[in-house]
Amino acid sequence: MADSMSEYLKQDMECEGLLECIHGLKNLDKEIFAVLTEQAEPLTVDEIAAEVDRERSTAYRSVQRLINSGFVQKEQVNYEQGGYYHVFRPTDPDEIADDMQRMLNDWYAKMGQLIGEFRTKYDSPQDQTVAAEN
Repeated sequence: MADSMSEYLKQDMECEGLLECIHGLKNLDKEIFAVLTEQAEPLTVDEIAAEVDRERSTAYRSVQRLINSGFVQKEQVNYEQGGYYHVFRPTDPDEIADDMQRMLNDWYAKMGQLIGEFRTKYDSPQDQTVAAEN
């Protein structure tokens, strides 16, 4: 993982890199997201764990990160005789892309504000004198 923005920009990135870059997701999270997108039907945590060859609890923690990031939706399925279980499916890619675009726009605006504050704070005394004279 890159430590700075300049390092990220130098890397060859694929679209899946956005999962790590924007949301800080781990390799297992990306693997589980890929598994879910390849399936026609939603999967249970047990099915996900089997697909990625991990313990159920490990897969569940990863699924929770994906839910919290908005990449996965949780659905309740009810048994006819009572009780229920949960299945998980990927969020619509357009929704994910729109959310990442909003986040990027917010980040860009915040960085612009911080750069402006940097300019003001570290403006040289000579530049401040010239600005005051104008």
